[in-house]
Amino acid sequence: VQLQASGGGLVQAGGSLRLSCAASGRTFGTYVMAWFRQAPGREREFVAVISQNGVRTAYTDSVKGRFTISRDGAKNTVHLQMNLLKPEDTAVYYCALGGVFTATTLYDYWGQGTLVTVSS
Repeated sequence: VQLQASGGGLVQAGGSLRLSCAASGRTFGTYVMAWFRQAPGREREFVAVISQNGVRTAYTDSVKGRFTISRDGAKNTVHLQMNLLKPEDTAVYYCALGGVFTATTLYDYWGQGTLVTVSS
């Protein structure tokens, strides 16, 4: 399985971005998908996760009400809609794929990361 993340960029505080992560392979629908982020000098942290069927989601507290994770089974893609962005959201965002619905980093596959920079 390979993951290709895209959609990062520079945005002003209060703006929006939509990240996408395309997965190769035929078994996309059997995997949990998640987004993590890593700011400079900090550890990688959980952002959001979505279940195999897209019914169950979870978010870290700092993004609740602003970010939405979704998946498109037909396109083997997971999205992260990010609204009301804040400077503290600045980080490299990584998508991940695995078999367990978890906020830990115990995922089997990782994308290459896409940089999100939010200016104040």
